[in-house]
Amino acid sequence: MPAPQKKIIFCIAGVLSFACALGTAAAIGTQLWVKGTILCKTGALLVNATGQELEKFIGKIQYGLFYGERVRQCGLGGRPFQFSFFPDLLKVIPASIHVSVILFCTVLIVFALVGAGFFMFNAFGSPYETLHGPVGLYLWSFIACSCGCLIMILFSSEVKIHHLSEKIANFKEGSFTFKTHSEHFANSFWIILVCSLVHFLNALLIRFAGFEFPFSKAKDSGTMTGAADLMY
Repeated sequence: MPAPQKKIIFCIAGVLSFACALGTAAAIGTQLWVKGTILCKTGALLVNATGQELEKFIGKIQYGLFYGERVRQCGLGGRPFQFSFFPDLLKVIPASIHVSVILFCTVLIVFALVGAGFFMFNAFGSPYETLHGPVGLYLWSFIACSCGCLIMILFSSEVKIHHLSEKIANFKEGSFTFKTHSEHFANSFWIILVCSLVHFLNALLIRFAGFEFPFSKAKDSGTMTGAADLMY
């Protein structure tokens, strides 16, 4: 592929990587990772609520990686409650998984920025080391994509397997028991998915520019040279 086209491809990949870094940084600071509703099970059982009566006992909850908000409904109207994971909920949530999610988000931002820098360097500079060349670009893209996948897997397990919403809803609740009525992943979670796909797309762009994938089998030049010598 001609050099100008390669520069354009590297520029596009660099801009995408930089946008992913900004998107991930913005996602970390929001509480739009999970949205859902919580049912005041104790209140509903006390009055034997069914059908439309249950709406008086269904509150709302939304949270991110650092803080969130829940609105409890126990028949007397909504009562909002702000909470933070650090240090309030550390004894309630699976702290190791939660901290790992934050750590991988940080790594994703760092390597997305590193990848963006090297993409731009390869577009406008002259690569002089292996890590500045295509192998390095594959490496940064692979690490960033892997971090995005790990973030989604760990956070999904924290929410679905460890029932994070219920643990948050029952935080500092003595006489009332809350149960998750519905929950779904919100915008910030899907931003991580988009970033993972973008880094995978960057690897395809490198291949489209004419560079082989790392560790691909190359032709044995020594064998070819030996065969040519035998011919003469």
